[in-house]
Amino acid sequence: MEFSIRCRNREETAVVAAVLAPLLQPGDAILLKGVLASGKTAFVQELVAALGSKAGVTSPTFTLAQFYTTSAGTFLHIDAYRLSSVAEFRDLGLEDYVPESITAIEWGEIVEQDFSNALTIAFEFVAGDDNARKLTLSAAAERWQLLLVDLENVLSDRLG
Repeated sequence: MEFSIRCRNREETAVVAAVLAPLLQPGDAILLKGVLASGKTAFVQELVAALGSKAGVTSPTFTLAQFYTTSAGTFLHIDAYRLSSVAEFRDLGLEDYVPESITAIEWGEIVEQDFSNALTIAFEFVAGDDNARKLTLSAAAERWQLLLVDLENVLSDRLG
């Protein structure tokens, strides 16, 4: 299942995060894909806020991972940009935290082979509009199939 939605600005990206947040539970992983400055970190900021945290979320490009306490439990934010392979990710030992956390991984394509049950969100620029992004949500895992249909319906109504 896959669908795309156009977000005209950061506020609409926040709507996507707010609609997704209540569906998330510990053990869920979200792979974020897209070129530099396409909105991955901004989405995580909005998602952590939608999960009830007041933490100042920053990109963990150099620290590789940050943990945030939210009303839904621990949120693990990983930036795989500096990793050369999934083997390097495994060496960090972060997979030990994934089952008990909601995990978002920027540059998720680097580690996707270890996250077959993940929700993937691809961020793309929209030609002619610097503020707009096309978000494509997809997943192969059964858990996400009906949820993606519901998400598409709700987001189409809210962002039309």
